[in-house]
Amino acid sequence: MSAMPPDWTTACPDWEKRIVAKESLMPCKPLFPEVADIALSIFNELILVDVMDSPKMGDVTLQWVLDFVQAIFGAYDPVEKKRLIREFFLLISKKNTKSTIAAGIMMTALILNDRMSAELIILAPTKEVADNSFNPIRDFIRADPELSEMLNISEHTKTVTHLGTGATLKVIAAESNAAAGKKASIILIDEIWLFGKRANAESMFREAKGGLASRPEGCVIYLSTMSDEVPCGVFKQLLDYARDIRDGIKVNKQFLPLIYEFPKWMLEAGEHLKIENFYITNPNLGASVDLDYLINEFEKVKDAGEESLRDFLAKHLNVEIGMNLRANRWAGAEYWLQQSKNFTLSKLIDQSDVITAGIDGGGLDDLLGFAVLGRHAKSRKWWLWNHAWCLRIALERRKENTPKYLDFEKEGSLTIVDSVGPDIDQLAQYTKQVYDSGKLDKIGLDPLGLGGLLDGLLAVGIPQEQMIAVAQGYKLAGYIQTTERKLAEGNLYHAGQDLMTWCAGNARIVMKGNGMMISKQESGTAKIDPLIATFNAVALMSLNPEPINKDYEIHFI
Repeated sequence: MSAMPPDWTTACPDWEKRIVAKESLMPCKPLFPEVADIALSIFNELILVDVMDSPKMGDVTLQWVLDFVQAIFGAYDPVEKKRLIREFFLLISKKNTKSTIAAGIMMTALILNDRMSAELIILAPTKEVADNSFNPIRDFIRADPELSEMLNISEHTKTVTHLGTGATLKVIAAESNAAAGKKASIILIDEIWLFGKRANAESMFREAKGGLASRPEGCVIYLSTMSDEVPCGVFKQLLDYARDIRDGIKVNKQFLPLIYEFPKWMLEAGEHLKIENFYITNPNLGASVDLDYLINEFEKVKDAGEESLRDFLAKHLNVEIGMNLRANRWAGAEYWLQQSKNFTLSKLIDQSDVITAGIDGGGLDDLLGFAVLGRHAKSRKWWLWNHAWCLRIALERRKENTPKYLDFEKEGSLTIVDSVGPDIDQLAQYTKQVYDSGKLDKIGLDPLGLGGLLDGLLAVGIPQEQMIAVAQGYKLAGYIQTTERKLAEGNLYHAGQDLMTWCAGNARIVMKGNGMMISKQESGTAKIDPLIATFNAVALMSLNPEPINKDYEIHFI
C-alpha cells in the first residue's frame, strides 16, 4: 500500500495577492514528490531546437512552468497506479510558450508511461495549432540520439510511437474528427477558446476523454489563451468552473486550475493598461515574451481603434471581452455592462407602477425577441427584462451561433423550440403574467409581424387595443437615442442577461441621408431581435403612461 499523501486543496483564494507579488499560483505541492522529480528530470533534458543555441528545457524554463509540470506528474500514485488530480486547466497569455509546454509535457508522459499500447493524444482545434504542438515533439526526438532510438516518428500521421511499450502519442486536428473511438490515457486539449466556437465541441471532448473511465492513471490537460470575443461554449463553461474552483466557491480536488489574469480591482482601476503591470498575465516575460515587443504592439493599437485594442488586451493580457464593440457600434452598448442588475420578471412586475412590452421577430433562423420595460414605482427609473425564442432549425442554419444559443438556454434567457407555435404560446403567457398584474400599458410590435403574434396574444385574453404598431426603420431613431441617454444617465437598468449583452454588441448604426437606423453586424450570425423589441417597449414608455387603466384607441407612433 502506498502512503497516503497529505490532504490537499486545488483552491487558491489569495491568488490576487500572489499574482501581483509575482508569487506562485500553484495551490498545492506535488502529492508524490519523487514521481514529480523524475518527470521533471526528463522534461528538463528535452532540447529546444527552435531557440538560439538549442538549450535544454531546464536551462531556460522559468519556475512557474516547472511547478505546473510537477503538479501534473506528481499527482500520480505509482503504487496504486492512480492519478489523484485528473484535470488541469492553464489559461495563459499568447507567446508564453504554451505550445512548447504542451509538447514537453506530452513527450514526458509518453516516456514515463508504463501501459502497453497506451494512447496519448493532443487535440487541437485546427491544423495550424496541431503543427505548433507536433513540430516541437518531432524536434525533441531528432535532437536527442537516445530518444531517436526509443521513439519512431510518423510525420504524415503526426504520430510518435514508443518502440518499447507500443504506446503512441498522436496530435489530432479537430477537423479530422479522429478523436472518435479513442481510448486515451492522457489527453491534452489546446486552445480551448477556439473549441468554444464549435457547435460539436462538447461531444468531441466527451469522445476524446471516454477512455479515462477505465484508465485511473489518466488525466486531461486544458490549455488556452483568452478568447478574441465574448467567451462561449465549452470554453466559457471550463473558464467559469476553473475560476470557481480557484476562488473556493466550488470544491473539486481532482481539478487544478492555473489562471493568469488581472484581479478585478486592477481592471476597474485601469491598472492593466500600465506597462509596468504587463507581467501579471505574462509569467514568461523576459524569456519567451519580449517586453519591448509588447510595448511596441500596445503603442500601435492604442490609436488604431477600440477593436484593435480589445484584441491586444484579450490575447496578450488575458483581458476577457465582455462585449463586442465594433466600428459604427450602437452608442448604448458602451454603457450596457455598467447598467446590469440582478432581478427577475416577477420582481419587475411587483415593484413597477406601469409596464410596457415590446416584441420583434424575423425568419425561421432568427430570434423572436420579447422585452418587458417597467418604471419603478419609487425611483421612476426604468428597468428591462428580456427573453427570446428560436427554432431548433436555427442551430443547424447558424452553426456558429449554436454554442452561444446553448449558453443562453442554460442562462434561462433563450428557449429553443422544435416547431412554430410553442414560442408564441410561451410569449403570450409571459405577456399575460404582466397583463394580469393590472400594470400593463401597451405592447409594441413591428407592423409587419402582427399576424401570428396578434392571434397568440388575443388567445390569452390580451385586448387588441393594447397592441400598438411601432413604426420601424429610421422612425425608430428617436427611441434608440432615448435608450442610449437613459443608459448613459444611469436611469435604465437591465437584468444582466448574456443574451442581451450579445445583442447589444451586435448592433451597429447605419446612416441614410440625415436619418439613422440600427442594424446588425454584416455577418448573418449576428442577431438583435430582442434589442429591437426593447426599442419598441421604450417607444411606448417614452409617452410617459399613467399607472392606471384607461380605455385606449388604436394608433400608430
